[in-house]
Amino acid sequence: MIAAVVVAGLAVALSGCGDESGTGGSTLQGKSYLSTAVTENGKPKQLAPKTRIQLQFLPDGRLSANAGCNSMGADKVTTSGGRLGVKDLTITDMGCDAPRHAQDDWLSKLLTSGPTWKLTGDKLKLSSGTTVISLVDRATAVPDLPLDGTKWTLDTVVSGETASHSMDADKVHFTISGERVTGSTGCNDFQGIVSHTGDKLTFGELGTTRRACTGDAATLEKTVLDALKGDVVYDISSGNLQLSPTNAPGTGLSFIGSR
Repeated sequence: MIAAVVVAGLAVALSGCGDESGTGGSTLQGKSYLSTAVTENGKPKQLAPKTRIQLQFLPDGRLSANAGCNSMGADKVTTSGGRLGVKDLTITDMGCDAPRHAQDDWLSKLLTSGPTWKLTGDKLKLSSGTTVISLVDRATAVPDLPLDGTKWTLDTVVSGETASHSMDADKVHFTISGERVTGSTGCNDFQGIVSHTGDKLTFGELGTTRRACTGDAATLEKTVLDALKGDVVYDISSGNLQLSPTNAPGTGLSFIGSR
């Protein structure tokens, strides 16, 4: 079963972003940060299992944040005076387990509390009350996985302002090795030829096995095969791969990589 959620937070605008000296562009813009430690009242705060706080200030002015489940975004953020000013924070509504849901709430409240920030080299520190989040530039903490040789497993399907996650998403994967691509739609295996130029992949016709697919499995397979057709723009951020078919604007697939 596929559950749809609104992803307004992934496409919001960031405006009024300036550095502490007020000289123009923010020193944070174009950077992504991952948490290395969180303390409250001077003591370590335990995050939900297998999660890290992520903050991303995109070059085009967008901001996104993640605490392990839902994506957050703000359409007006200021960084002047050493303080992060966040208004109108939006958050997706994907179902999470209780610990991650509570962590989402905790981070959203912290981001809208006017926390102070300090950037030292590649290290960012956010402070609000007795809570301190220490982060490091993502490029330092987790270098991008290579496109070639990485197993990319489906995480999210994006269509317009809606993102969906299938229960069988973890069965969908592909690996590129040179000019060959192999993988699975979750129902059938596939293989074919792919070329790589800049930030674009060009898929040839994929050959698949002929196992009969029904219901959600058939829908997911069609979505995957439609996306892996012709020219596709890709972007790798740490261990995540985003594919955006040029023949279907506003759609895309998001994958998680493993070696």
